Amino acid sequence: MVTANQIQIPPIHIQWRKLLIKGCADLSLKLTDQQIDLLVSYVEQLVKWNKAYNLTAIRDPLDMIKLHVLDSLAIVAPLSKLNAQRFIDIGTGAGLPGMILAIVWPEKTVHLLDTNGKKTRFLTQFKHLHQINNVEVFNQRCETYLPDMAYDVVLSRAFASIIDMLEGCHQLVSPRGVFVAMKGTYPQQELDAMPTNYSLLNCATLQVPGVDAERHLLTIQKQLT
Repeated sequence: MVTANQIQIPPIHIQWRKLLIKGCADLSLKLTDQQIDLLVSYVEQLVKWNKAYNLTAIRDPLDMIKLHVLDSLAIVAPLSKLNAQRFIDIGTGAGLPGMILAIVWPEKTVHLLDTNGKKTRFLTQFKHLHQINNVEVFNQRCETYLPDMAYDVVLSRAFASIIDMLEGCHQLVSPRGVFVAMKGTYPQQELDAMPTNYSLLNCATLQVPGVDAERHLLTIQKQLT
C-alpha cells in the first residue's frame, strides 16, 4: 500500500508542459510533442542561465511561459500569412520571439541578432544543445550587420522604436520584404513619426493566453519606387 508520504510529486516540467499545451490550444496552434519538449527545454535553460547572467527580469518559470513563450507564439498565425522564408529577429535578447519561431518553423531560416554577448552565448548553446539547424546567432549591431542575402521579414520585439528599427535595419530587408514590430499598446506616435516612404500594411490585435495586456503586431513596408 502506498501512503501519502510515498507519493512522488510530479516534476515541475509537467506543469510547464500543461501550460504550454493549453496556451497552444487557445492560440489554435498545433505543435508536435517534440516541439513542446523543445519549448520546455528552452524555459529550463533560460531559468538556469538567468540565475547567473540575468537574461530576463522575469524570474518565475510560469510567467516566462506566459509573458515570453506564449507571447512569441501569439504571432505565429499572423506571420504565417506572409508566406516568408527568411526572418531576422533584431535585438532578440534571450531569443524572443526568434528562437521560439525557429522551433515552430524548422523549415524556415531564422537569424537572431543582439549586441549582448551573454545572451547570444545562451542562444548559441541552446542551438547546439538541440541541433536547431535553421538558426544562426549574431553578436553584432544591426546598423553594421550586412547579410549575404536580404530577409523577407525583419522582426523586433524589444527594439527601441519603429523609426529606429526602420533607420537601423533598412539594409536587411529585401525589396518586397517587410518590417514587423511587436508592440503593447497601439503606438500611434511612433507611426506618425515614420518616414513618408514607409506605410503600415497591417495591424493585428493579439490576445496572449494568460496575459491581460494589450498586444499589437504591426507590419510595415517601404514603398517601391
